[in-house]
Amino acid sequence: MPKKALENLTESMFYVLMAFMTGPMCGIDAAEFIERRSGGRVQVGPATLYTILAKFEKEKYIKEIEVVGRKRTYEITDRGREAYAEEYARLKQCVLDGEKEARQ
Repeated sequence: MPKKALENLTESMFYVLMAFMTGPMCGIDAAEFIERRSGGRVQVGPATLYTILAKFEKEKYIKEIEVVGRKRTYEITDRGREAYAEEYARLKQCVLDGEKEARQ
């Protein structure tokens, strides 16, 4: 059975949605948020970031709300919030499963 588009998010995708959960921002702001939030463990380069933003806009996880020159500002949509919540729950369950296995 084929998977739905973006059924499981990559780590970078998850962090991009996390960034937008804090409020509207441009791609550079999202990349800086991700590096700061992850303590530098996750770094999203421009090519990866703009590919993710394009996918998220296509899937209506984010929407463009302002363009000033080349700077584009986006905000998360209800659909994006739902995708973030679903992925958060999935990752949390993975951690719980790992903790149970480690105790055995």
